[in-house]
Amino acid sequence: MKKNLQTAFSQRQHMLSKDFEIYYYTDSHAYHVDSHAHTHFEFYFFLEGSVSIHIHGKEYFLKCGDIILIPPGIAHYASLLGSGAPYRRFVFWVSQKYFDELAFISPDYLYLIQHVRQTEEYIFHYDMLAFKALQAKIFQLIEESHSERFGKEAKVALCVSDLILHLNRTIYESKHPKTPHEEQALYQNLLQYIEAHLDENLSLELLAKEFYVSKYHIAHVFKDNLGISVHQFITKKRLLLCRDALPGSTSIGDTCLMCGFRDYSSFFRAFKKEFGMSPKEYREIYSREDYFPKNQQ
Repeated sequence: MKKNLQTAFSQRQHMLSKDFEIYYYTDSHAYHVDSHAHTHFEFYFFLEGSVSIHIHGKEYFLKCGDIILIPPGIAHYASLLGSGAPYRRFVFWVSQKYFDELAFISPDYLYLIQHVRQTEEYIFHYDMLAFKALQAKIFQLIEESHSERFGKEAKVALCVSDLILHLNRTIYESKHPKTPHEEQALYQNLLQYIEAHLDENLSLELLAKEFYVSKYHIAHVFKDNLGISVHQFITKKRLLLCRDALPGSTSIGDTCLMCGFRDYSSFFRAFKKEFGMSPKEYREIYSREDYFPKNQQ
C-alpha cells in the first residue's frame, strides 16, 4: 500500500512543526516506547497488526478501522502483542494552536476533542466502507505533503481541515443517529431528488452536500432500504428512462446523454446486461409498427 509514502519510525514524541504532522508507519518488529503524554493532539488510525494501546491506565485491544484521539496530557503507549502481521498505522499530530485557529472558522472542528475530553471515550470504530474513504483522505494529505506542486501549502491546509472536519462529522453522526421517521423521510427525499435530476451529474458527494449528511450515511440508507448502492440505483433508473425513450426518433447516442449517461460504452454494457439485448436491438424490436396490437395503436 503506497510504500513510497511510508515513514521510518522515530521515537520522537514532540512536534517539529507548529501546526501538524502526519506519518504512515509499517513495522515488522516492536519498538519499545514508554508511557508518555504530548502537548499536542494525537490521532491514531489503526490498519493492521496485533496491538493493544494503553490510555490513562486502561488497555484496549485494537482492530482494523479503529480511530484513536489522545488529547494533550493523557498518558499512553502501544504494545505489539505478536509478530505475525506487520504493524501498520497512520499517526496525525495537531497542535492546540492549530485547533484554536480552526475554531475561529467553525466550532464544528472542535466537537470530537470536546467529546473525548468530556467522556474519556478515546477509541472509535469505522466500518470498512467508511475506513477506506478515510484512508483516501489521509493518503491525499500525505501525497500532497511529499509533492512539490504549485499551491502545495494551500492544498495541504485544505486537506488537513477537510480530514479534521470529516472526522468530526462522521463521529457526530454516529453519536446522533436519526430516528426511523427521519431516516425514512431522508430516503424518500433522496428518491425524489434522484428522480428529478437523472439527466444531471449525480454522485454521493453531491447528494451529501444537498442533504447535509455524510455520503457514508446515504450509502447505508440505500443499502438498508434497497439492498443496492446509490450508484446501482441511479444506473437502473437511467436505464429504464433510456429504455422507454428508445422507440422514439432521437438517436441512441443522444438518448443516452439525455438520460444522464456520460459514457456510451458504459451505457451499452449496462443496457445489455439489464435487458439482455443491445440498445439498437431493443429499438428495432419495439419500434416496429407490427409489434403493437391494433387495439393499442
